[in-house]
Amino acid sequence: MSDNAEYVPPKVWTWDQESGGRFANINRPIAGATHDKDLPVGKHPLQLYSLATPNGVKVTIMLEELLALGHAGAEYDAWLINIGEGDQFSSGFVAANPNSKIPALMDHSTNPPTRVFESGSILMYLAEKFGEFLPEGGVARTECLSWLFWQMGSAPFLGGGFGHFYAYAPFKQEYPINRYAMEVKRQMDVLDRHLAGHRYMAGADYTIADMAIWPWYGGLAKGILYEAGEFLDVASYKHVNRWADEIAARPAAQRGRMVNRTFGALESQLRERHDAGDFDTKTQDKIEAAEGAK
Repeated sequence: MSDNAEYVPPKVWTWDQESGGRFANINRPIAGATHDKDLPVGKHPLQLYSLATPNGVKVTIMLEELLALGHAGAEYDAWLINIGEGDQFSSGFVAANPNSKIPALMDHSTNPPTRVFESGSILMYLAEKFGEFLPEGGVARTECLSWLFWQMGSAPFLGGGFGHFYAYAPFKQEYPINRYAMEVKRQMDVLDRHLAGHRYMAGADYTIADMAIWPWYGGLAKGILYEAGEFLDVASYKHVNRWADEIAARPAAQRGRMVNRTFGALESQLRERHDAGDFDTKTQDKIEAAEGAK
């Protein structure tokens, strides 16, 4: 198919074939559950249903940071939602998030339990619940929330736009790749100019704005996301790289990246997390070694 082949839209669009390349089987033009299945519930009040995509990592970093500060109430169970197998379309998950996207959080410390969906909303909910990583008011709070919502509005151009057409589409097309590469580089320049004069996104303090932006743009800056580092010349954004490295050095961020992870080195995968000790005993390398020894 030529990049210049003109597409003439029909008068009424109909869904007659899969679309989405690598993720075609999870895309459909309707919402709702495809099958009945309850969500598991562990022993902690906070129950997270997720996968270690950038959106999922935001929340596990937040929870690990809260635990690092001594908030025992932030202990959580993290259950794996395998989006490739359609777990997000179960009746239980749809009840937790009618949009069928990870992550979803259920807080059983309230009666009835409180559902929270959309990663930015979960970050705000936890920040307000525990009084951490979100300034209480004034200019600092506004700056933090402005950058949080910047990420929520900007990342779809990075993921659904650039990432899809560069890495996942069934064939490469010059126009959409150029269009979204231009926008992503503009976003990186926005961050680089801002971080030239600020240690963190909202100023001198680490906040939920950093937790939201880092999994997406920190991963991009280090050449991890979509393996597009050379193509986008990400090394040239030196202030973003400085900021990305500083957050990557935080132990809670390192732990958060491991939770619900199903790819990469086996020792970096903690597919489900139910206790802090799981990082030492239940990473995938240890699980597979134990199974092999039987």
